[in-house]
Amino acid sequence: MSLRITISDAAGHAGETVEIAGWLYNLRKSGKIVFPILRDGSGIMQCVALKSLLPEEVFEELKHLTQESSLIVRGKLRAEVRAPGGYELDVEGVTILQKVSETEPYPITPKDHGIEFLMDHRHLWLRSQRQHAIIRVRHEIIKAVRDYFDSHGFTLVDTPIFTPAACEGTTNLFEVNYFEDDKAYLTQSGQLYSEATAMAFGKVYCFGPTFRAEKSKTRRHLTEFWMVEPEMAFADLEEIKRVAEEMILFIVGRVLENKREELKVLERDISKLEMIQGPFIRMSYDDAVKNLQANGSEIVWGGDLGGGDETILTKQFDKPIMVDRFPTAIKAFYMQPDPEREEVALGVDVLAPEGYGEIIGGGQRIHDPDLLLRRIEEHGLPKEAFDWYLDLRKYGTVPHGGFGMGIERCVAWICGLEHIRETIAFPRLLNRLRP
Repeated sequence: MSLRITISDAAGHAGETVEIAGWLYNLRKSGKIVFPILRDGSGIMQCVALKSLLPEEVFEELKHLTQESSLIVRGKLRAEVRAPGGYELDVEGVTILQKVSETEPYPITPKDHGIEFLMDHRHLWLRSQRQHAIIRVRHEIIKAVRDYFDSHGFTLVDTPIFTPAACEGTTNLFEVNYFEDDKAYLTQSGQLYSEATAMAFGKVYCFGPTFRAEKSKTRRHLTEFWMVEPEMAFADLEEIKRVAEEMILFIVGRVLENKREELKVLERDISKLEMIQGPFIRMSYDDAVKNLQANGSEIVWGGDLGGGDETILTKQFDKPIMVDRFPTAIKAFYMQPDPEREEVALGVDVLAPEGYGEIIGGGQRIHDPDLLLRRIEEHGLPKEAFDWYLDLRKYGTVPHGGFGMGIERCVAWICGLEHIRETIAFPRLLNRLRP
């Protein structure tokens, strides 16, 4: 029996007779030669089938094989610099597992399809080179995030998806029925629970799905997305900014190191990523408002930065911008006010360049129990839902903080995508719950 390999492992088996299991990506014909292009999930390889070297029925089967049919190809592997991936397989035998019907062919063809058609067929669209490249980059980003925190003394502590109350108020949440008529909500964030685990472990992070029920239709919003949230005891705003910058630089470096081929498939301007160096641009909210007003924005002090405002700012610089000290009134109840200026909070948003906008939001949390209780009451939140959260300030309270980064927004930026819907295998949008 021939050794079965993956296409990505071809370099280690040149000159050997091997077999590859996969799907027919494309088929070219030239007289007595057929060129099946095979994909196996790890890459794409051109195979060469000569009529003179194969049984007639095998050659004819290959010649009339349909796109996305599944098969196992056996043959000798050889280096070929002109071929995709640098290797070709000279076909010696074929086992066809399933031939896609010619009367019901694979629906996604090289012609242009509308986005709604492609999203309706998302389960098949994922097989395309472009989508494959995006998901591979996403995988690298997630691995880089974990490697960064795991190598810097953080402990992964998972947080619940069902929560009894919102961490930022009880609006715009997905409410679900819990047992015995109790109500629960799908989490907006694991942050509050990570504050508890940070008091136990010092430096922690959680990484999982989060849910937002805002009826947003922008290119930057999903209703279900993945977020990494580090939380650190004994940390101030400057430490939080330092960790956020280090993590982003680590991620960009890893993608450039390991996923250049995927970025080429996406036609990403790699030079833009190569320019991402520290230190990032530091800018106060006050200065951001002045900058925006000078550039035509109608923002006034006290208003949050909209998507258009973020675009104006980030198109001025070739590296991320850290905007800090937003008005306390527009930040969450738990955000620590600046002791020198209580009208602003010790928080920071990190905006990605090229118009991509916010990818990170975070800051210091209130560590004074009396102030935190007052803020809970001011926001009209049920105190009983936060009794345990207040306990953290009763027993060994310390300055602490962290941030959250949405993986999909990071993927959109690094891949250079116009819309966030391509950054996750099965996106959940305001108007889309299928497939």
